[in-house]
Amino acid sequence: MLTADHFFNLENHPFKGLFAGTDYVWEALPRLKPFIKEFLNPNLQEVRNGQTVVAETVILYEGEVIKSGFTIDTEGKRPVVKKGETVLEGASIIYGGSYLMDDLIQIGRGVVIEPAALIKGPAVIGDGTEVRHGAYIRGDALIGDDCVVGHTTEMKSSVMLGGSKAGHFAYIGDSILGRVNLGAGTKLANLKMIDSPVVLKIAGQVYETGLRKFGAVLGDGVETGCNSVTAPGTLLGKNVLLYPNGTARGYYPGGKIIKVRQNQEVLDNLPDGKSER
Repeated sequence: MLTADHFFNLENHPFKGLFAGTDYVWEALPRLKPFIKEFLNPNLQEVRNGQTVVAETVILYEGEVIKSGFTIDTEGKRPVVKKGETVLEGASIIYGGSYLMDDLIQIGRGVVIEPAALIKGPAVIGDGTEVRHGAYIRGDALIGDDCVVGHTTEMKSSVMLGGSKAGHFAYIGDSILGRVNLGAGTKLANLKMIDSPVVLKIAGQVYETGLRKFGAVLGDGVETGCNSVTAPGTLLGKNVLLYPNGTARGYYPGGKIIKVRQNQEVLDNLPDGKSER
């Protein structure tokens, strides 16, 4: 019930090894730093050239850094890079004014890093991911394909497995996200007010996680409403909906809706036919 496979589809996933041999999904969190160290293949050293701020927009294409002679078409849903009349499929864009704090950064194909985004390594950023203006990636970040780390979203010591969207004003600390969508202002709190490790109580059983910092695990299909909050150690199963302004704590099985009415939590099932989204 609490294994990684209960929350995510990890078949043929490049990050699957992070969870190998674990009994409980949160056991991947203390493994994150060494896993990234082994996985990391830094490729922005030439872009940084020893500097913190990227002075001008550059293109990373097939291992080559292109500093001139290209155009960027921003008319469509995603920008298209051309050199002359040739479209550079899979080219990544690092806009001038973005902050790359060290060389321990790896980005994939088709990545966009917007101005004023700040990235500290170690960080892995997968294909097709957007790191938007004002995003703050604080290190030990494992980000899969087609993710969004949005405007003023802060992320540290966390995993986005792919298709994970945090478009606006989110905080993601010591957490693991599947294919989810976080509404604007979602906060995944990772530190208890009381100085002690996070303990989970699920179906009458107590789980000592041993983790002082533990945010949330959000299964595939989870959606959170605007300004929602999860308490440290929250587990949301697949397709759970957390309504706007709601606070979730503990474990919620898949297919539930978490609402707040008159300061009371209300837990509903998804309508028939909506349990898989």
